[in-house]
Amino acid sequence: PVEDWPHPVDALISFFSDGFPLDKAEAYVQLRQPHCVNDLTAQRLLLDRRRVYALLEENGIPHPQAVCVERDPDSGQLLGAAAERFDEGDDFLMIGETKVVKPFVEKPVDAEDHNICIYYPSSAGGGIKRLFRKVGDRASDFDSGVHHVRKDGSYMYEPFMKTQGTDIKVYTVGPEYAHAEARKSPVIDGVVNRNEDGKEVRFPVVLTPKEKEMARRVCLAFGQMVCGFDLLRTTMGSYVIDVNGWSFVKGLPKYYEDAAAILRQHVLTATGRSPLMRRVE
Repeated sequence: PVEDWPHPVDALISFFSDGFPLDKAEAYVQLRQPHCVNDLTAQRLLLDRRRVYALLEENGIPHPQAVCVERDPDSGQLLGAAAERFDEGDDFLMIGETKVVKPFVEKPVDAEDHNICIYYPSSAGGGIKRLFRKVGDRASDFDSGVHHVRKDGSYMYEPFMKTQGTDIKVYTVGPEYAHAEARKSPVIDGVVNRNEDGKEVRFPVVLTPKEKEMARRVCLAFGQMVCGFDLLRTTMGSYVIDVNGWSFVKGLPKYYEDAAAILRQHVLTATGRSPLMRRVE
């Protein structure tokens, strides 16, 4: 029981992962009222891509315009706009009054499901590219024989955005600090580039002023001081395509030094233990 968890605790660092007892952690926070570095309740929102996009929209953060096909998890019956109209043509979907034209991206509404598909138009030969979490040196594969969208659950559909062949990973530590790295997009050929240590090759990226403002808004809107999110740079601008919550850069000492200093000062200030605050008193 949470009553037996450590107490007193001034500051709590806690984040969702598979199997993590989020309910109990929330109950503990309600009972003991520690300062949370990352808001726990807000982490539920990160589990549903629909809610993530809705919060991005509310906070004026650029993101792809997606249409959702919702199905009852028990009966499989279409819900919402798709219940009014759901038609699939060779190169398009009609969902309610909205038409989505290939190439488009299909994402499960469950943010823990990383099996994402890109559907290509018949003019480009058709077929789909399946994106998935890295397995060995692969992160995607192409299937020329599949043309129809999945109908086994609820999915979001959004336009496929062309980039310069990279995805950008952004890592915040508070609203005023953001580190960014680029990696080869899995859309290109599905091959993961690795260095001699077996780690995926990434290189640092300087964010534009607009992208820095996007990082600040993501951090504040989602209540996640330490937060990772995915960014695409296109000819039309930059867009947030996923928010992951607690994420850390791997193998970069300067980042760890910066993060440690920022988190230390944040916790000391939030718990009233900052030397500066004591001098003022």
